This record gives sequence, structure tokens and C-alpha cells, in this order.
Amino acid sequence: MFTENRKRFVKLLPKDSVAIFYSNDKMPRNGDQYFPFRQQSDFFYFTGIDQEESILIIAPDIKNKKLKEALFIVKTNDEIAIWEGHSYTKEKAKKISGIENIYWINDFDLILKEVISATNNIYLYRNEYPKFSPEVQDRNQRLGEKLKNEFPLHNYNRSAPLLTKLRLIKSDEEIALLQKAIDITNKAFRRVLNTTKPGKFEFEIQAEIDHEFTINRANGHGYAPIIASGGNACVLHYIENDKECKDGDLLLFDFGAEYANYSADMSRTIPVNGKFTSRQKDCYDAVLNVLKQAIKLYIPGNTINIINKKVNVMLEKEMIKLGLFTAEDVRNQDQDAPLFKKYFMHGTAHFLGLDVHDVGDKEEMFKPGMVLTCEPGIYLPDENIGIRIENNILITKSDPIDLMENIPIEIEEIESIMANK
Repeated sequence: MFTENRKRFVKLLPKDSVAIFYSNDKMPRNGDQYFPFRQQSDFFYFTGIDQEESILIIAPDIKNKKLKEALFIVKTNDEIAIWEGHSYTKEKAKKISGIENIYWINDFDLILKEVISATNNIYLYRNEYPKFSPEVQDRNQRLGEKLKNEFPLHNYNRSAPLLTKLRLIKSDEEIALLQKAIDITNKAFRRVLNTTKPGKFEFEIQAEIDHEFTINRANGHGYAPIIASGGNACVLHYIENDKECKDGDLLLFDFGAEYANYSADMSRTIPVNGKFTSRQKDCYDAVLNVLKQAIKLYIPGNTINIINKKVNVMLEKEMIKLGLFTAEDVRNQDQDAPLFKKYFMHGTAHFLGLDVHDVGDKEEMFKPGMVLTCEPGIYLPDENIGIRIENNILITKSDPIDLMENIPIEIEEIESIMANK
């Protein structure tokens, strides 16, 4: 898989180019501790190497065959193995990545000069996700700026657009990894259906999810999990997960296992006591009806913006049925502040893959092999009701495939499982 990813990338590079990718940093936590390491997604996409202080060079037109693809890793020895355990040998790095030429990181500066002098165009990576602007610079940004200072006469280019084009279309192997992450998420959800009851705290329920993820060899969560009971469900990014789950309340889940760095993304809403009230059922059915209709729209040629517009109309109709406003109210509404936005304020879809909010923009036309979320919702803080239902959808040449079709979603199935715990 990693070899094929690199081959496809090389086809997008102009002549006399080199692309340089840096692994993620070890992120300091406090004292002498680090946060658990998670590899930079594009570096993993090309190498499968899950280790810090690594560098990849891709220079297809260089005459020295040993430098057309070169991977640099931290030199290991017996003492490092005793203290820190896992560290790649050259042989293991070669086997995982499919890259023939593995070097120790100490050799990078010297080899880099040879590669740079034989190329004209340098491709560097930056995280170009439009809604994400961290103050902390990552290694690609930091060391990329260093390269510009050292070699100012070269042409510098962006790797991100090329990576976006590649990563949008998932290979069969990638879809299998996503499905594995989804299957683990399914197991975790079924576990909480069997353990949730009034009086439990949100963090206790998260612990059940964490346990299931761990015993199924997930990396952990693909993003901070949302375990939101009662009115907490109306806070879109609620992650405190520290309140008591009370009898009569709903419990909104938004979590997904990460497996081999590929992330699932699921939302479900259940009754804490195992039984929906009549009003809760009506609201839940409204969201579920929209989900089922919306999934049919996940076909080649559509876009996220098209999905959003059509889902907004669907939800508006459901909200009228729920008595949140009338058809006349809609006709008289301020078009710049439509009434439905009070009860549904987020989008319906985003791309999914190595990142939970994966590469791709809202105007990208759907093509076979793309995977996206579908997540309509209704939020009624005055009624202590927040409902979101989210599945992961694979675009094909014909009908979409719901990768989460085996995860309980119907009211009857949810209530039945919870009744038999």
C-alpha cells in the first residue's frame, strides 16, 4: 500500500523535483513526559513508519538510484532497546515501508545536499486545513523554513494539493482499515448499550469504550470522544464527559476508533434508561429519516455543499412536523438567518480517512473511493434533547455503501439490546 501511494505521488511531480516529508514531533506533556506519539498522516501514508525523527525523500529523476527514495530513521542500538524498547532497524523499516534505501538520520544533512544540488524544484508539506491554525509549529513547517534559508535559489512548491488529490480516493486496503476501525467502534457501542443505566457518569461509559478499543488493538480514539447526556448533547463539542446520566435523559455519543491510524466517526443517541419517550422518539425518527434520505445523495457528481443544502431542507420539513415552527414562519423568515439553524447548526458531511476531518473541500465532486460522514441532527436545549446520528459512507460507481450498516440505529433494536442487558 505504501509503495503504491508513493508511485502515484511520483506521477504528479514535475521533472527535476524532490519532495521532503518529516515525521511528527514527540510532543512534550509536562516534566520529562511526552504525549503518546501519533505519526503525521502524510508521512504514514507514504511509509507506514510510526516513529518520530524520521524523514522521507522522494526524488524520482535523480541519477543516484539509491536516493530516488530514501528513508532516514533514528539509529538504534542495544542500550536504546533496553531503555525505550521499540525502535526500527533498517531491515524492519525496509519491510514495512517497501523502501530499499534506509539511512540513519545522522546521514541526512550530507545526503540532502547531494539531492538538492541535483534538483530544481523542492516540494514541502504544510497542514492546509482551513479551520486549523495552531500556534505550535510542526516539524514540516519548522524544518521546511530552515531548508528555504539554506537553499534559497530553488523553486519551492506545495505538496498538500498533490496529497489531497491522492488521499481523497481510498484504495481497497485503506477501505479495509477504515472498516476495521468501524467494526471496533461497533463493538464499543454495543458494549455501552449493555452497560448504560441511570446513575452512571459519562466518564464511566467512556471507560467502557476505552476498554473495548484497547482489547481490539485500536490506536485509541480518532478524536476526543463526546459522551453527552441530557442538555450536554446540545453542546456540539462537549468533551468534559463528567456529568451523571439521569433517568429520562438522552445520551449522545460521538466517537470513533482509530485503527492503523485510520479513524471511524460514529454518532448515536440512546435513552439512558433504555426507553425513549414519545417526544424523544419523534425527534429521533425525524433525524433518522433525514439520514436515510441523505445517504442516497452520496453519489458521484454531488458535493458536500449540495448535500448540506438538501439536508437543510429535509430537516426544515421535519422541524415543522415537530412543531418547532410553522410553514408560514418559514415563508416569512430572514433568509440570512433561517429558522432551522437554531436547531441544526453544523454541516452534514466531511471526508474521512487518516484524519477524522480528512483532506478535501466542500466543492470537491464525489468520486468512487471517497469516504464521507453523514450526520444530521436536531438540538432542543429547552427540552433537554440533543440528537445526532452519524454513519460513514463509501462512494461507489453506483449506489453508496453504508460502512456502518451493522451498527444498531433503529429505535426498536436499541431498546431491545438495552432491555436484555
